[in-house]
Amino acid sequence: MQLNNEEAIALVRQGMDSYRAGRPAEARALLERVTATGRANAQIWMMLAMACRADPASDDAAEEAALNQLLALEPRAVRGHILKADCRARAGDRKAALDFYTSALRLAEGETVPDDLRSELQRAANALAGARDDAAAEREATLAARGFPEDTRSPRFRESLEIMAGRKQIYPQAPTGYYFPGLAPIQFFDTSRFDWVPAIEAATGAILEELNGLLAEGLAGFRPYIQSDPNRPRLDDNALLDSAEWSTRFLCENGRVDAETVARCPRSWAAVQSAPQPLIANSPTAMFSLLRPGARIAPHTGMVNTRLTCHLPLVVPPGCGFRVGNETREWEVGKLLIFDDSIEHEAWNGSDRDRVVLIFDIWRPELSDQERREVGALLAGPEAG
Repeated sequence: MQLNNEEAIALVRQGMDSYRAGRPAEARALLERVTATGRANAQIWMMLAMACRADPASDDAAEEAALNQLLALEPRAVRGHILKADCRARAGDRKAALDFYTSALRLAEGETVPDDLRSELQRAANALAGARDDAAAEREATLAARGFPEDTRSPRFRESLEIMAGRKQIYPQAPTGYYFPGLAPIQFFDTSRFDWVPAIEAATGAILEELNGLLAEGLAGFRPYIQSDPNRPRLDDNALLDSAEWSTRFLCENGRVDAETVARCPRSWAAVQSAPQPLIANSPTAMFSLLRPGARIAPHTGMVNTRLTCHLPLVVPPGCGFRVGNETREWEVGKLLIFDDSIEHEAWNGSDRDRVVLIFDIWRPELSDQERREVGALLAGPEAG
């Protein structure tokens, strides 16, 4: 069949009008006259696929054939991926359907899409979520039948299943300054692994007493934790920059002891000395960290992964929380938390009172003495040379 340009354009317009008027069979016939000439573009193949889908008498094969032509011409067509996924689902090819739903969502990431396509993307997301739930249920049944019911599983294996099911993410170590390979990305560490923890927890009352002595004078000596520096570029718009909403008073800052604060808080300083503090850039650091009511510390990562960060909660009103990676915990007064701050973490104070924790750093326990010396030599400040 030969058509000139004007005839082909007229048929496409008639096909569009027929489709919009609710006559999909008529639209299909008109559009197939154009595609039979071998002159159809991606838009025409898309229109034909949609007409085939809407035509009650149409067969699925005609719709999928049109979509195959569309995706050959325009492999990044988001709507084409969704419609192709639907075709594969109707054909019983579940894996291919889920693959096409996934590719549609990935192609649409960061793109501005029309409202009707947004609803289709939500349908794709719902299909994937349902498939993940079904797969998780099948795994649960299989594992239970093989002698591994849920209440008998090891913590790390349990977390691996949560990641498979899409209920947790993979949070890698992402230090902003220095990365040491081979260190496991553990979010919170088991404090029972550290023999110095009981002594520090036992000192909570004495540390709190010294903190209250400081706070009795107001916030003198506390300063915003994040401070601007005219000699350093800032590329973010952190709401806590130069803000007293998150303020600190240092016992030791980046390896420099604050003699006045240590003299005021000798038992706090002595307690911290029992921990294996790292001697590297920006360490050791020990400080009282105060978060005002309603304040929130945005998700961020620390500078290096060769150290761990410790929180000894001292003043914790209800409504405060702390997340590292997938795991969210509430601070408990006197109960130490040890975590890898090179993994994304955030904190918030949803109460009407101040929250205060004592923060200090320790070496990663996996590092050998030689590795600690090497890292210390690499990251020591210039004055150490």
